[in-house]
Amino acid sequence: MTADDNYSLAVPQDARRLLALGWLWLCVLALLGAGVFSLLLVLARTPYLSDIIPWIGFFHSALVVHVDLSVLVWSLAFGGMLWSLNQRAGHSSIAWIALVLASVGAAIIIASPFVRDAQPLMSNYIPVLQHPVFFTGLFTFAIGFTLLVINSMVFMAPVGPLMSARGALRFGLNTAAVSAAVAMICFLWSYLQIPDYLMGRSFFELLFWGGGHVLQFTYTLLMLVCWLWLAHAAGLRLPVTPRVVLVILFVGLACVFVSPLIYLAWPITSAEHVKLFTWLMRWGGSLGTLPLALAIIIALLRYGGETGQEILARSALQCSLFLFGIGGIIGFMISGSDVTIPAHYHGSIVGVTLAMMGVCYLLLPKLGYPLHNQRLATWQPVIYAGGQLMHVAGLVWSGGYGVQRKVAGAEQGLDSIERILGMGLMGLGGLVSSIGGLLFLIIVLRALLRVKDNAHQTERGQ
Repeated sequence: MTADDNYSLAVPQDARRLLALGWLWLCVLALLGAGVFSLLLVLARTPYLSDIIPWIGFFHSALVVHVDLSVLVWSLAFGGMLWSLNQRAGHSSIAWIALVLASVGAAIIIASPFVRDAQPLMSNYIPVLQHPVFFTGLFTFAIGFTLLVINSMVFMAPVGPLMSARGALRFGLNTAAVSAAVAMICFLWSYLQIPDYLMGRSFFELLFWGGGHVLQFTYTLLMLVCWLWLAHAAGLRLPVTPRVVLVILFVGLACVFVSPLIYLAWPITSAEHVKLFTWLMRWGGSLGTLPLALAIIIALLRYGGETGQEILARSALQCSLFLFGIGGIIGFMISGSDVTIPAHYHGSIVGVTLAMMGVCYLLLPKLGYPLHNQRLATWQPVIYAGGQLMHVAGLVWSGGYGVQRKVAGAEQGLDSIERILGMGLMGLGGLVSSIGGLLFLIIVLRALLRVKDNAHQTERGQ
């Protein structure tokens, strides 16, 4: 591998390494909490099983926390891990405060469904529980994340030669930080523009609409960085130069800067404001990801991988590309408010998650925590992606028969064999996917909970 192919970051052996480990722990614990709530969701929507579980009314509260942990906390904490590795040495005090606040906020969010009178509101992008405990957790996490973004932008490491692969990767991380900053500005902008008469779901729908769309670009930019890192680890030679990669990443950032123009041109209560953000995500996301995806697919067809690490990275990369592509295609099929919508974002978000999981596997040995079972880590993305594919297929099938989103039990109207089979496939896929997610947690926790020297001694004895 030459410098033109090295799309990766070195792991510094100072406070930045400990910061990255802290954010990784937050990632893992967020997924652990989300996994518990996802199991409740799958059981609450699976035919026949949903009739016998006593906590069916808990469905919407579980859905709120599951989404917030598995998307918001997991993805942004993963960004915190990479931004910690990408910042300059000697500037960690604000970063530690950010980590503590984000962790405390996430813990409060996990506890919030178990307080009395926590009413769920299924607003898009960031669903909420109407209770002071939940809002305290969400606000605390938001403050911590805002400090993280400010710290990452002020103390980001120099990109270096722009035409190098590592320089392009650093540029991608910087664009993701800028995108996150724009998202926070959009949230504040929306709050200041919301009319006083709006309350409840309408209030939070408008509050999170613009910033929520921009956050999707943040997740996508982080995913593109992960794709580049995984392609390097898989031994692939991309048919594009770092200069072209930099242009692709810049296109994603340019889409983010369209957001303030939408706020300036149309009030947040207008139909144009809502539609333009939808179109921006639909078409801007395609422009920002399709060229790099095609380049990686061409490279994958040329080289199959030889070493264990190359095969592991290839597994996560292929599964991420496939799920994200499926989610994108389904996004163009949405025409109503049925379960086709969660099929779209499950495909897209899980595509992002798979890329992040793959980079976690690559980073753990560099952080001093070697993987215990590399073969299992190679198969985990396949199991997770396979379950999600079944889950998404069941939702698309059921959506075609009019099953509505964000409902469970009898509210789903499973009055035909087609609807029952579709949601049954969804439930089976969710179960398989949960097993895949559990395997990721087992693999990472086994690595993190073992002392480095003991790990090496164990491997010598095997």
